[in-house]
Order: sequence, then C-alpha cells, then structure tokens
Amino acid sequence: MKFDYSDRRLYLCIGISEQVRDVVRAAIDGGVDVVQLREKNAEAQPIIETALALKEILTRNDIPFFINDRVDIAKIVASDGVHLGQGDISPTQARTILGPETAIGRSTHSVAECQRSLDEEIAYISAGPIEKTPTKPLRDPVGVDYAQYAIKTSPRPVFITGGITPEKIHELSPLGISHFVVVRYITQAKDAFLSAKKLRDAIDQYW
Repeated sequence: MKFDYSDRRLYLCIGISEQVRDVVRAAIDGGVDVVQLREKNAEAQPIIETALALKEILTRNDIPFFINDRVDIAKIVASDGVHLGQGDISPTQARTILGPETAIGRSTHSVAECQRSLDEEIAYISAGPIEKTPTKPLRDPVGVDYAQYAIKTSPRPVFITGGITPEKIHELSPLGISHFVVVRYITQAKDAFLSAKKLRDAIDQYW
C-alpha cells in the first residue's frame, strides 16, 4: 500500500523490548501515524519476529511501517518501507532489492546530503538532529537553520529529529516545521498513550 507522507506528521522510532507491542499500540492510539523499527544491536531473527508482530498491528490500523537500515529484513517481512542512513546502501540499490512499491526514507544531516536526496527515488527525508540527543550520541546537532533549509529545498516531506517534545513542537511549528520524529518522549514514558496524545495535540494546533 502506498501512503501520502505529507499528511503523516508524528513518526515514532522504537527498538526491540518486551513492551514494544504495547507501546506501539498505545502510541498509535495517541496519534502516532508512522512507525519505524530501529534496532542497531540485535541479531536478525529477533528483529524479524518483532517486525512481523508490529506489522500485524500497524497494518490493521492503516499505519505505515518502516525498517531501519536492514533492507534484507524489510524484504522478508514486506514492510511498507525502509529508512536508509547515509552509510547504508543507496536508495537505487535498495529499490533493486525491494521493488517499486516499497517506500524509502533517507536521513540527511547537511546541505550536501539534502541536495543529493533531490535526485533519489525516496518518499521523504529526515533532517537532524536539531539538538544533541542520546539516540545518536556521535552525531553533532545540525540546528534549526538546516531543518528550515531542508524544508524549503526538498519537494518531499521533511521529518525533523532530535529532542522532540510538545514544547519543542510549539517552538518549531511557527517556523514552518510540520513533521516530527520522536523516540524518547514516547519510548521512555510511563504512559505512551498520554505522551503521544500530548505530541499530537501540539501538532494539531498548527497543522
């Protein structure tokens, strides 16, 4: 199924845990409308098992499901998409493996990477992190200026990463930023539904 990512504004990245299915269910009930399984440290089999469980939940709720980095796993589980970093295989190579229907997302962190993405067959880009984040401890923040540049330059939706909270959404939305990636605010919350709803309510005030 093909989705219109311009209308998807709250994107959850989540790793493997015992609670992952419950967290994802609560998050989508609260307003998350894209989910990515991002697991850097596990073997393939637990990623596949978790991906299949999440895919069942997300398909039932008409929520697009992405796999981070692992094109092989995206193909095995037939996810809606794969998200590629700058160090992963190219979107062209991924397209050869996955076929024409799978959406491809692309991380960007600089003007040069954003410019290169213009020629890539992708569904959206991410821009960030706009501030220092433990999710990517080795990545220097790119700041809001780059996020605004990416939005003005890319014809595709631009999802902003790095420290997204309701307060940050209120700060960024008046600057024209309308698509957000969240990790810790939901995954580390005591109540994933309430946290997702607070984010969604903030977004809905502007978009």
